[in-house]
Amino acid sequence: MSMLTPPGMGGKKYRITGDRYPRMRRPRHRRRIVLTLLAGACALGLVGWGSLQLIDVFGGKAGTAQAAPGKKKCKPEEAAEQARAKAAARKALPKPGTLTVNILNATPRSGLAKRTAEELEKRGFKIGKVGNAPAGYDKQVKGTGIVLGPRAAAQGPLKVLGTQLKGAEQKTDNRKGTDIDLIIGSGFKELTTAKDAEKAVAELARPAPRPAHPATC
Repeated sequence: MSMLTPPGMGGKKYRITGDRYPRMRRPRHRRRIVLTLLAGACALGLVGWGSLQLIDVFGGKAGTAQAAPGKKKCKPEEAAEQARAKAAARKALPKPGTLTVNILNATPRSGLAKRTAEELEKRGFKIGKVGNAPAGYDKQVKGTGIVLGPRAAAQGPLKVLGTQLKGAEQKTDNRKGTDIDLIIGSGFKELTTAKDAEKAVAELARPAPRPAHPATC
């Protein structure tokens, strides 16, 4: 009999039966560590997300302020009113038949005023005076010519007549009438072709495209 055999067993062999065995519990401190790590990761994620939101908010405002320093944005209704005013001005261009044009020759070449007047008359313009330019302009116009009229004609009649002579300078004076002058300069060769002049008038009458961004004052 073995020394390890309990007394009274007489050296008999015994067999352990049954399906129950002792279970070992995992140390609880591991579970705490895992939960602590998960909580820390979540906290870091929230802090990072909040920081990005703050950067977007304040960074966007700063970028907007730096993009257009010193410029005041118009209100939507003001921008719309400006667009309507421009479109109305372009659509209100006068017809050639409503304009009376004086043809004045500021060059020493004879016959230019008469030939130019005949061509403009064919294009529908009313012809007023035909002759030499006054002393203030005689032999003083270096370019192709000058389109001259009252201030009220700046946005309509002068632009329409200006399409007939490429490179002509547009000026206004204090005249009381509605007649406009075409003063022929030393650089004059011929009027713009009728086809090109019609295209230029059509371009003037075309409404301006709507701006992609609000207009600025």
